[in-house]
Amino acid sequence: MPLRKIFKMSHETQTKIYSKLIVLYFNFKKYFFYSRSTNIPQKQHILAMWHAHQCGIYGIEGKKNMNVMISRSKDGDIIASAAKSLGINTVRGSQSRGGAVAALEMIEALKAGQNGAITIDGPRGPKRIVKKGIVEIAKISGVPIVPMTWYSPSWGFFKLKTWDEFRFPLNCIKMVILYGEPIYVKPDATEDEIEVHRKAIEDELNALYSRVKKDFKHLWKTGQKLKDRT
Repeated sequence: MPLRKIFKMSHETQTKIYSKLIVLYFNFKKYFFYSRSTNIPQKQHILAMWHAHQCGIYGIEGKKNMNVMISRSKDGDIIASAAKSLGINTVRGSQSRGGAVAALEMIEALKAGQNGAITIDGPRGPKRIVKKGIVEIAKISGVPIVPMTWYSPSWGFFKLKTWDEFRFPLNCIKMVILYGEPIYVKPDATEDEIEVHRKAIEDELNALYSRVKKDFKHLWKTGQKLKDRT
């Protein structure tokens, strides 16, 4: 009998195994993971980040009050299961599958006083092109958008051969997380104004990444240490 048949597992079984491995990894990893944050938002917000940078969620404060939008793909099932075990709330959906339902769930969570996080070029790209969904959610909820990015000069990252060039930490790393200024969207914003906000998020994320990469040493010395290790 071919080995692929012997080791063939259902998607449900794969999800359980892979998600538990991720949880085990991050529970161990927290003892070798060091982050500093600059300009941490003090009020309710929706984090906007690139799909390739979603590992940065692990290094933020207040994860238990965070709702992360994750796609309904098979890979999304694994990530969502692991996130739940790590104490991070999730809403499931993307532009192509269940997006409307996920947007409504996110808006409900925001109106209940919680925070949100969205990978604004996911789930399939194009890379580093912001989709307008996050602006629509901010418009309806009244919660501002805060661009967020991170950078680490550490060599211990595994870059996946995916559309977003996703980077996964493998060893002891130092990471600086940089937040932008909040972007408010008026409840009566027009389509033209929504496009202006969409482009502003895109430009701000690119500017933040350039800054954190250039000024890493200074930001590491002056940034706030992560207190919430859970």
